[in-house]
Amino acid sequence: MQRARQALAPRRIAGLYALTPDLADTDALTSAVAAAIDGGASMIQYRNKPAATELRLRQATALRALCVARAVTFIINDDVALARDVAADGVHLGRDDTNLARAREVLGDAPLIGASCYDSLERAEAAVAAGADYIAFGSFYPSATKPDAARAGLALLGAAKARWSIPVVAIGGINAGNARALIESGADALAVIADVFLAPDQQAIEQRARAIAALFF
Repeated sequence: MQRARQALAPRRIAGLYALTPDLADTDALTSAVAAAIDGGASMIQYRNKPAATELRLRQATALRALCVARAVTFIINDDVALARDVAADGVHLGRDDTNLARAREVLGDAPLIGASCYDSLERAEAAVAAGADYIAFGSFYPSATKPDAARAGLALLGAAKARWSIPVVAIGGINAGNARALIESGADALAVIADVFLAPDQQAIEQRARAIAALFF
């Protein structure tokens, strides 16, 4: 059953890629994510690093069900085992996470694997060679989530698009005011946390998501 669900999973890596905030309230998290999807988010990444294992499983299961119902790609941040256990559409890996080859062994061929490449084309080259389905660069702008992150330049996106055919994702301090420059520079998707999910209510979350998603059309 898990393999069949994965084989039928959405494969779109484009548009607004909404990364979840650290919320302990699963109902509140699910409602916030639903609002982001209503606003046009085409991908959801679950990340809640402070959460205990049981909470992470509960939240990931709830979000997976929501994304299946709404035909939205669902990615797990860092945790390969959790991605396997909830039959997520894929996993996103950073420099300190499971290496890509091992993740592929655990997950099989169908799920997507994304790789953080920060400000490095060399890291991207290694990820592509290892079979990454998409590569992510950033931080492009100051980010409260990762204030010490390496800063990437817009030219990096064009260089990556010229070199590789897989989708390129931009992350870091992105909002509706600065997103267009990233898209015009070559980003296929924009990964956003704060500008969407720090909105004061579900209506505002939907509106902020829509403002970014609309830039792709």
